[in-house]
Amino acid sequence: QVQLIESGGGLVQAGGSLRLSCAASGGTFSSYNMGWFRQAPGKEREYVAVINRSGGKTYYAGSVKGRLTIYRDNAKNTVYLQMNSLKAEDTAVYYCAAAVVVSTTPDHYNSWGQGTQVTVSS
Repeated sequence: QVQLIESGGGLVQAGGSLRLSCAASGGTFSSYNMGWFRQAPGKEREYVAVINRSGGKTYYAGSVKGRLTIYRDNAKNTVYLQMNSLKAEDTAVYYCAAAVVVSTTPDHYNSWGQGTQVTVSS
């Protein structure tokens, strides 16, 4: 099972940008579809973006489409989430996850990172 470690979170003003990284180890990274999810206080974990094994297909939640971009570098065993035009409602803990299927459902992911906090001040 692949191990995942996120980094890049922090505090940013509304309208600003952040790039999250998720480094994988202990497995064949290119055999996994990867997802970014987020969880705000008092809310359920929600899908943000998904990318397939090759990086050729991406999927986004409607609330982030056009502002967030998921991409991966299989040579570096890393998946990224570029976050632009951030809003206060993007504040959450962001998790990356790995799955053998392409899915927007958290239950289909069997490897998770520890999460990284993103706080957007308005």
